[in-house]
Amino acid sequence: MLPLSVLDLVPVRLGDTPADALQKSLELARTAERCGYTRYWVAEHHNMTGIASSATSVVIGHLAGGTKTIRVGSGGIMLPNHSPLVIAEQFGTLESLFPGRIDLGLGRAPGTDQATSRALRVDPRAAEHFPDDINALRMLFDEAEPGQAVRAVPGAGLKVPMWILGSSLYGAQVAAYFGLPYGFASHFAPDELDAALRVYRERFKPSAQQATSHAMPCINVIVADTDAEAARLFTSIQQRFVDMVRNRRGLLSPPLDDIESYWTPHEKAHAMRMLACSFVGSPETVRRTLQAFVERTGADELMVSAAVYDQDARLRSYELLAEVGRALQPARSAALATV
Repeated sequence: MLPLSVLDLVPVRLGDTPADALQKSLELARTAERCGYTRYWVAEHHNMTGIASSATSVVIGHLAGGTKTIRVGSGGIMLPNHSPLVIAEQFGTLESLFPGRIDLGLGRAPGTDQATSRALRVDPRAAEHFPDDINALRMLFDEAEPGQAVRAVPGAGLKVPMWILGSSLYGAQVAAYFGLPYGFASHFAPDELDAALRVYRERFKPSAQQATSHAMPCINVIVADTDAEAARLFTSIQQRFVDMVRNRRGLLSPPLDDIESYWTPHEKAHAMRMLACSFVGSPETVRRTLQAFVERTGADELMVSAAVYDQDARLRSYELLAEVGRALQPARSAALATV
């Protein structure tokens, strides 16, 4: 059985408020816990009306406080936006409140546009210090040394598990160098997935946290009773990606009966290239296509995003996927050589 996890962007749909989105995410987290998902992550984005997870550590506390056993974390914290000390303190606090349940996924991108980065007071060169900031975080989570001038309280000695997230070869190299688990953002940037996994595995150095490599691609998955219904639900995501092509970001839209009326051929090609790692259909269709993806990539775990407009259909998709997941098998070792 292959571990399955959830990436929730806390989407704000048309007709809802961010408060509604946060409550719906808690309902989904409880469903994911009941269905046996391994972890539930939320991501840092800023100045986006359709995403309500900007205060990521606060949202993690909300979700962890409303669940009991599932791991909760960031997918991810955009480290260049923050001081490592502040993140160590925030996640040290979360770990103190919810011991053994907190993950810290770290990304290098700003998670927003240039104007918002300026509003966040982020140095444009901050991303250049990503490896140094990771090392600083690791030191802050270690036991404090006698006479240490700066320590994270809470945080020191808690060794919160860290992940490196990315959508390029750079993140793969960083994860391998530090010996950390690696999540790849193939749910919106799939082009370098295979190459990144190969680099990560070839260069991985064991660490105190991670003895062996652990690769977790993030993908879009929508499951419904029929292929046709799943395809209809998927049109909400397709609209969102077309709007990105149009440089227009907004609330999550309801599904369309005819997506072809929404996009031009150029927009369709661009959006569907970004959505290449999407698995949509009935349980049997998704089981077959997901198993092929696992065999191709050698994924150790799958993280699933499903921005479904209707909350009942969203919960049902994850329930059906959990059943599919029980039939998924890890890749045969021979397949890894071809990744």
